[in-house]
Amino acid sequence: MVDDGALIAASALVKRFGDFTAVDGIDVRVAAGEAFGFLGPNGAGKSSTMRMIGCVSRPTSGSLRILGLDATRDGPAIRTRLGVCPQQDSLDPELTVVENLVVYARYFGVPRKVARERALELLDFVQLADRADDKVEPLSGGMKRRLTIARALVNEPDIVLLDEPTTGLDPQARHLVWERLFRLKQRGVTLVLTTHYMDEAEQLCDRLVVMDAGRIVAEGSPRQLIERHSTREVVEVRFGLDPLDHLADKLDGVGERTEVLPDRILVYTGDGDAAVGEISARGLIPSSVLVRRSSLEDVFLHLTGRTLVD
Repeated sequence: MVDDGALIAASALVKRFGDFTAVDGIDVRVAAGEAFGFLGPNGAGKSSTMRMIGCVSRPTSGSLRILGLDATRDGPAIRTRLGVCPQQDSLDPELTVVENLVVYARYFGVPRKVARERALELLDFVQLADRADDKVEPLSGGMKRRLTIARALVNEPDIVLLDEPTTGLDPQARHLVWERLFRLKQRGVTLVLTTHYMDEAEQLCDRLVVMDAGRIVAEGSPRQLIERHSTREVVEVRFGLDPLDHLADKLDGVGERTEVLPDRILVYTGDGDAAVGEISARGLIPSSVLVRRSSLEDVFLHLTGRTLVD
């Protein structure tokens, strides 16, 4: 029986490597049909958590149940019900596109005839049907990523794990991968992903956690996180090549708070236009001003004080 309806239930989960604590006592629950994300910088503990969920790395301590099974004792049984899209593609360049799927399906005991039928259906789903008999090597990065996602689905998994699914792809390829993943969501497939990209998290995740230094520092839907940890609007103020640190004091009180970045100052406020008027009234003359809605990037700056790609 699945733990209280959760497909993934982690409590006080810890992963240590010697003296280094990669994951420091986190609690996570993922419901069936949910798209759940781990957002954070390099070294936050995202991939270590995913490896424990994928049952390829044993927790140091804490409880972790996947599909109602104990991740420590029942790893092989859990892995047969997972689909995994690793951060680095591991396709076989000696095989054709369709053979990569068929051979992988055979590892799960899928009969050859069924495996080929399923492979062709999946290639159609990821828009690679016309490349079925091509070798893998000439494919673009985006095509290889879509093929890796298709491969993760050949065993008809209950949960699909995606570690940085669009890292290194150009914007067009990223959006095509997002479209395919969104269609999986519509089919009710449970997705668990890690990402550096805030727009990716906003596009795909029903709910996510922000991790920093092995701990969860915030949890909720993208909209909830923005509402809790940021303001309705942000004013981006640039002053050319002038040093910005000495200007922060002059903007004190214009909004609820300010963030000084190397090339601009962010003013967090409920009313961007009013803030722009106040900046002008104080005799400051920016080289450019942008008023925009708050985003997950603003949440992350507030929670961790740095960008996602440190």
